Amino acid sequence: MTKLYGVVGDPVSHSLSPVIHNAWIREHGIDATYEAMHIPKGGFVDGLSSLEERMAMGLNVTSPHKEDAIARAEGTSDVARRIGAANTLVRLKSGGWLAENTDAPGFTESLAQANIEIADQNVCLLGAGGAARAVALALSDMRATLTICNRTRSRAEDLVKHLNIDADIRDLEHAEAEMGKADVVINTLSLGQTGQSLDLPEGKLRTFYDISYGKPAKAILAQADTAGWKPMDGLSMLVAQAAFSFELWFGVLPDMESAMARCRKLVEATT
Repeated sequence: MTKLYGVVGDPVSHSLSPVIHNAWIREHGIDATYEAMHIPKGGFVDGLSSLEERMAMGLNVTSPHKEDAIARAEGTSDVARRIGAANTLVRLKSGGWLAENTDAPGFTESLAQANIEIADQNVCLLGAGGAARAVALALSDMRATLTICNRTRSRAEDLVKHLNIDADIRDLEHAEAEMGKADVVINTLSLGQTGQSLDLPEGKLRTFYDISYGKPAKAILAQADTAGWKPMDGLSMLVAQAAFSFELWFGVLPDMESAMARCRKLVEATT
């Protein structure tokens, strides 16, 4: 019987995950299908029950359901517990779910692929929302000297306390000065979706990494390029976290390079 996998979120129709996973499923001759499935905000419990009735075996979880996924899971990995959110659910033999988070290792892998050194580097992290949690944990584990700039200082303080990491916290109005001192800048703010921008200091060929991709990242990365930064989008993080989810479900790590090429072609065709 063909097994069901997929990604759930609100919204979810824009997701590239079906393109990525279905190609890997075909490449490895697996009798499975991967679908994008909309579960509205506040409806995760009912939506997951419906998918359990359909015998779903594995799910990727995106906004706004990552915290709900942990609450609903029977077991939780150490990384997911530390972050307080799950982006991957693995069906257990007992019928329940194991909550995993591949965002943090996916982010780490994307840096490795780009040969970006983080240990003992000054890293400026912009934003302290849900997406920043996995990034901040990965940066801390890689021994970065971390500064977090956020509009709401208390939210950044809560992030640091929840993750139990060391980081300096600055208001977003000080971001330009902090970026000027950083070796690497990581942006998790949804600037491209809100139409906002940042004042960027001279880049001097340092890395400016926006974890979004496509249209949401286009304007800020173009601005960074003009200011002399080395711009990088989050497409490699998307592919890497997907690959680690695939490995959890099927026991094989798929080819990230081919998936990256497919996704890059699709993104460039729509931006």
